[in-house]
Amino acid sequence: MTPREYKDLSIKEFTKAAEIYESDNAGVYNMCKKDYPDVLAELEKEPFTDLLDCGCGTGPMLTLLHKKYPDKHYTGIDLTPKMIEVAKRKNIKNVELIVGDCENMPFADNSFDVMICCESFHHYPNPQDFFNSVYRVLRPNGRFILRDITVEPSVKRWLFNHIGVKLVNLTGKGDVRIYGRDDIKKLCDGAGLQMESFEKRGFCRLHCVARKAG
Repeated sequence: MTPREYKDLSIKEFTKAAEIYESDNAGVYNMCKKDYPDVLAELEKEPFTDLLDCGCGTGPMLTLLHKKYPDKHYTGIDLTPKMIEVAKRKNIKNVELIVGDCENMPFADNSFDVMICCESFHHYPNPQDFFNSVYRVLRPNGRFILRDITVEPSVKRWLFNHIGVKLVNLTGKGDVRIYGRDDIKKLCDGAGLQMESFEKRGFCRLHCVARKAG
């Protein structure tokens, strides 16, 4: 499929999911909640003022962050207008919500102290474009926290990326690819980011922290 076709599939998928995304009836999307504690723990390590949530969905992570750090400024960006519409209904103070493409972010250079991306990266058909955008809009010494799906060993990823993804796409989901450590390191290097840590946590979670040099 073309990048546009992948993105259209994702928009269709998450338009349907938007109203139930944070409910107990969210099905497979409930697994995203397992990422939030690890992201919050990572954010506790360093102070920040401005945070961008890439692929923010209906804003569950932004809701938690605002409760914990109400004096910070938050921005959420998502490709699906319906997800942003639902997020805006929360009327959370100090949160700006934007419909946009994370592969070409509509923000000025050096805008954010920290950027997070939870379980949306495997939907991006142009991953290097995304990492390049992360580098551009991060401030010097800023951090990028990535959570996504991964599997080990590499042969299992190959099978998923060459067979599993096609089957998933047939069900109406816009998944593109999942990644391992070497893949993410190559993307970081290509963008000029320094990969500080990469872990496989739990059954199938990728946890990565990268930094823009100061």
